[in-house]
Amino acid sequence: MRGLLWLIVLFALAVGVAMLADVNDGYALLVLPPYRAQVSLNFLVLALLAILIGGYFLLRLISHTLRLPRQVVAYRDRRRKDKVAGALREATRFQLEGRYAQALKQAKKAWGAGDDSGVSALLAARAAHAMLDDKRYREWISRAVEHDDSLRAARLMTEAEMAVDGRRFDEAAERISEVKSNDNRPIASLRLALKVAHAQERWEEVVRIARQLRKHRALTDGQAEPMVRRAHLAALRERDGDGAAMAEYWRVIPADEQGDRWLIDNAVPLLVANGQGAVVRRVVERALDAQWDSTLARLYGDCGGDDPLACLSRGEKWLKDHPDDRALMYALGRLCMQTELWGKAQGYLEASVTTAPTVDAHLALAQLAEKLDKPQDAQAHFRRAAQLTGASKAMPALPQPENEEV
Repeated sequence: MRGLLWLIVLFALAVGVAMLADVNDGYALLVLPPYRAQVSLNFLVLALLAILIGGYFLLRLISHTLRLPRQVVAYRDRRRKDKVAGALREATRFQLEGRYAQALKQAKKAWGAGDDSGVSALLAARAAHAMLDDKRYREWISRAVEHDDSLRAARLMTEAEMAVDGRRFDEAAERISEVKSNDNRPIASLRLALKVAHAQERWEEVVRIARQLRKHRALTDGQAEPMVRRAHLAALRERDGDGAAMAEYWRVIPADEQGDRWLIDNAVPLLVANGQGAVVRRVVERALDAQWDSTLARLYGDCGGDDPLACLSRGEKWLKDHPDDRALMYALGRLCMQTELWGKAQGYLEASVTTAPTVDAHLALAQLAEKLDKPQDAQAHFRRAAQLTGASKAMPALPQPENEEV
């Protein structure tokens, strides 16, 4: 409809011009001595219009002719970029599909087509690494170095990731350090750093990085907490035999991490065995108040430290709720021995062995008998402990419950 209206307007304008030209009797006199020419005004107007239109098209032709070399160069550049982009797309697709030979071929094609971004070199390096072709991997990484002005961080991250996959952890740590000094976007580099620290058994570093990743929400609580507590336990095991170092490490663990029940169950025996029961006393008390555990209650007997009377008072309160717990009775007997309450100590220890005889309880009774100058009783308890030890060695090993290990 709109085109029809324009056509009607055009015909009307043509009719109007024709009618105007029919009634126009004017003429124009052109003088260029000694020549002169007389033409109708209508012809002059048409001639001027023709000259104007012809000049316009001539100027456009000249302009296009002058721009032609630049247009040819731009066209060829667009073709080159399209070819590079297509090859990069195919290389990325093949890489994601796991078709590494094809990915390497397409990345090489993009590089040969004049890829000035360097991305094709990184894709080729990744494909070569996936095919375990270290020679070509090194070759393409060296080509990527040529584009370090724009790809340095990407190149370093690629090298770090490939080094981790190849278990070259020292090289990976070096590349991650370079990334951190050049780029302040930590998530990907922290994830790689976590793998490297775990592989190199740098447990304090594992704890620090896991906390950072949880802060950045790159790890959920369910992922970070087991990782942190396993690292804490491994760090404590590294210090086994050095009670002061173990106590120092335990003190710097935040309270919320100290309260992890799995960590308490596995770390407290280590600390107690190294003479650091007093260091974990409060943690053990809170854990037992929250959830009773006879094994942990048994260890409480070695947590008296410089205040065994307070521990004894706390343990006797628990005894009201757990009157038949032999582990708690053993712990109370040990605490009574530390406070030199010999009679109470003997009563608790004898109640413990009456409920269920154990080597530790009989040894404690033997030590107590020696202090009370009762050598015959001491010998009897030593013999009973030896019998229990022999019986336990003769018994077949029972399957142990699976515990979380580092």
